[in-house]
Amino acid sequence: MNAENQPEGIHLDRRCMRDQVRDVLAARIIDGTYAPGERLIELNLAREFNVSQAPVREALRELEALGLVESERYRGTRVSVPKTSDLREAFELRAVIEERAAQLAVPCSPEALAYLTEVLKKMHALAAAGQATAYAREVVHFHRKVVESSGNRVFLQAWDALQLGVRVQIATLRVNSELPHYAQAHDAILQALRDGDGAGAGRMLRQLIERVLSSFLPPAPSS
Repeated sequence: MNAENQPEGIHLDRRCMRDQVRDVLAARIIDGTYAPGERLIELNLAREFNVSQAPVREALRELEALGLVESERYRGTRVSVPKTSDLREAFELRAVIEERAAQLAVPCSPEALAYLTEVLKKMHALAAAGQATAYAREVVHFHRKVVESSGNRVFLQAWDALQLGVRVQIATLRVNSELPHYAQAHDAILQALRDGDGAGAGRMLRQLIERVLSSFLPPAPSS
């Protein structure tokens, strides 16, 4: 089916169809649009998003790795309840990576600081407007840029391999009533990076990640 003959629905940038399908489906699962146990049918989703089934299938595989869906032979793919332990463990590693990344990122390049400034401006506007899904995407851009600015390719590979971009969005959507407060917390992080205070920026990043975790996850069981 070519683009001219596709049905009306959600139109996506062909360059990142899988990622956009994944993000929309993740947001729907988190906000309750899709109930636990609800079946997600590849063909129906492909028609809705005006894409082939391939990017939908890839998106569902990523969501399964995150614990948001589960697939069974002959039963298809259904929405599941994500394990809080998985999110906690991923974020604990995220805190370590981002704290060290901020230390290594200074002195930040003018281009990196300009990028972070623009992203943070969007974060404030979206938080004030209550646009949680769009805000979550900008948060991902901010934090990933800090990791990228460290110059440590292994850090960035680990950040991507853990699918922290999606996990950050999951966490952000769960604390959407406090978005302006969280956006404001990034102001001090950016200022520290501008001032060349990588240790301070890293410390604040770790504290922010830990605060997000504690706001919706029970404390980890003691050994």
